[in-house]
Amino acid sequence: MTGANPSTPPSDATGSVDLHTHSTYSDGTLTPSALVAEAKRRSLRVIALTDHDTLAGLPEAEQASRDTGLKFIPGVEPSTNSGSFETHVLGYYVNSSDVVLTAQLSELAAQRVTRAERIVERLNTLGIPVTMERVREIAGTGSIGRPHIARAIIELGHAESVSDAFDLFLGTSRPGFVPRERALPEDSVRMLVAAGALPVLAHPLSTGDIEGMLNRLVPVGLVGMEVYYGEYDVATRNELAGIAARWNLIPTGGSDYHGPGFKEGRELGAAAVPVSVSRRLHERFELGR
Repeated sequence: MTGANPSTPPSDATGSVDLHTHSTYSDGTLTPSALVAEAKRRSLRVIALTDHDTLAGLPEAEQASRDTGLKFIPGVEPSTNSGSFETHVLGYYVNSSDVVLTAQLSELAAQRVTRAERIVERLNTLGIPVTMERVREIAGTGSIGRPHIARAIIELGHAESVSDAFDLFLGTSRPGFVPRERALPEDSVRMLVAAGALPVLAHPLSTGDIEGMLNRLVPVGLVGMEVYYGEYDVATRNELAGIAARWNLIPTGGSDYHGPGFKEGRELGAAAVPVSVSRRLHERFELGR
């Protein structure tokens, strides 16, 4: 089991928590060790690495966290598909040596490549000559995602930033958008539960129907929902906190950090997640052991 002493909960001291981050092993721009170093520089106390469809960066992040004294929660963000809306699930306290989970995530990562190829084809029909070769170069060893395609679009001068590329081409309902292959969020929740992890609904506003999605996911094992999300304002967080309370869900949160300057509101630690959230996750994990 990876994680910085998962049997020891974070202390009651005040400090910042970020439970939604990505590294170069998926579509982030910092290595796991550089991510941890940045978290330490920003005085964060607890961090989770939640790369898309891969556990490969967890050992490096765990070691870096031990070296810096940062509390670390190993996580993952498996790909899901909920029609025209974006429904993402996060899993906490995953085991990076879990062979079954690793194989299941590898299948999802392969689907990401197929999706990227279809997006590139669609962009080409729009007169944007992005190539899969370049997207793969940008992704390196990471699990290919839309941010990699966004950076290729920027290089060609068709967008000024990642946010701009998503607004113009890659976001939901935009001309370059291609939905994921069938991978229901229920399946991801079940997969995480079977692996002994804690499933949490990420950035719930993107689901299009929060209550409807919770009605689908809570019965199969969802234990939390992001309330303190980087892009959400205080009023939205308060509303989501009420929903989480009604469903008896742990109100988690994080910036959804992909690297410096990725999107407004998504800087590391921007979500101001209370330390009590990580304690509640830890306590729930201990109950299931």
